[in-house]
Amino acid sequence: MTVPAPALHWLGRVDYAPTYEAMQRFTAERLPHTPDQLWLCEHAPVFTQGLAGKADHVLQPGAIPVVATNRGGQVTYHGPGQVVAYPLIDLRRAGYFVKEYVYRLEEAVIRTLRHWDVTGHRVASAPGIYVRLANPFDHAALTGPQPGGDPFAGLGKIAALGIKVHRHCTYHGVALNVAMDLEPYSRINPCGYAGLRTVDLSTIGVSATWDDVAQVFAHQLRALLTP
Repeated sequence: MTVPAPALHWLGRVDYAPTYEAMQRFTAERLPHTPDQLWLCEHAPVFTQGLAGKADHVLQPGAIPVVATNRGGQVTYHGPGQVVAYPLIDLRRAGYFVKEYVYRLEEAVIRTLRHWDVTGHRVASAPGIYVRLANPFDHAALTGPQPGGDPFAGLGKIAALGIKVHRHCTYHGVALNVAMDLEPYSRINPCGYAGLRTVDLSTIGVSATWDDVAQVFAHQLRALLTP
């Protein structure tokens, strides 16, 4: 059986909580033949806490709400100027497992960044995508930290990832920073790492609109998530 690419749904700028509820509802109600979907959106400012999230990683949220979720990972921030992608994929039908799914999500970010000549990097045991702060356009592979060294030395995080799999079906997803107010990241330990620098395309010298990045990102996700 040929599995089509996930159907693309543009949600616009939406509040986080009702979108989270809609993902849960879609996943709970979907049947074996329900077509996969890919939701693309932008959120109003919100901190979201994963299942492993520790309260002390939320430093000073101020007026920005903190929403507890059932995704993996720790606390992160969503806000205007960030492309958020929620793939709703039946992994059993797609034919790949969770580890491969995460790899494909990260690869979609890497290929999207490459469109603007930016090199994205993976860091072992730290899901998401990172860029060199000194030269985001340096295509050389990371050499990794020295024993006992800081794995994030010289790096900034540009994309965060957190997923949930229920009965072989995915929800939550991946967020790519385009042109944001990055100040709220100083109110948390991003993804549980104190002092982790968070960046967006704008701060590393790339001028791109949300729409342009979202279109490229959606194309890459659909291509990579299709079996």
